[in-house]
Amino acid sequence: MHEQFNFAIEVLGTIAFSMSGSFAAMQKRLDPFGVLIIAFVTSVGGGTVRDLLLDLPVFWMHDLLMCGLILATSIFSMVFKSLEKNFKVTLFIFDSFGLGLFTIIGIQKGLNVGIHPLICIALGTITGCFGGIIRDILLNRIPLIFRKEIYATACIVGGAAFLLMTKYTPLSFTFIQIFTILLIVAIRTFAVKYHWQMPKFYGYDQNAEM
Repeated sequence: MHEQFNFAIEVLGTIAFSMSGSFAAMQKRLDPFGVLIIAFVTSVGGGTVRDLLLDLPVFWMHDLLMCGLILATSIFSMVFKSLEKNFKVTLFIFDSFGLGLFTIIGIQKGLNVGIHPLICIALGTITGCFGGIIRDILLNRIPLIFRKEIYATACIVGGAAFLLMTKYTPLSFTFIQIFTILLIVAIRTFAVKYHWQMPKFYGYDQNAEM
């Protein structure tokens, strides 16, 4: 049952990030091949970096199911886009859920190979964020993680909550997984709605005095 739920998380995360990448690409008016490429790198980018850091086989190179799922989701997104009027809201929803789902996957992979829990939080953050970073770079945008929005912070808070609940509460593991995913989504949602921001550094602008 536990393995089946983990598989479901991975499938849902792949779908969410594939939809996120597809809608972001369509915002930039890419052709269907471009949409597919952006959807693919958004879905597998974080997991690829994670597996390379852990010196594990890169997951999607041995899993045609996930590759097929990304292809099918991309095609669905391109068909669905004719019905979807608000790309921005749709992109935000799928990106937030993908962030939560993939953060959990990254943390669990780290725990499975005996990595220190604090490093597991970093792995979860990498898994959740790096696909979006690659997506935004390819689309010539400043990645969300480097902008004012709360993004990586949501992964870190969610990851810390996941580890603390796993260690110090009698709650079921499945409940903790679901709670953590929803917590990350909630942090992202409230951060955007109420304009929560991380402090920004302002450099000295020589032109300001000229």
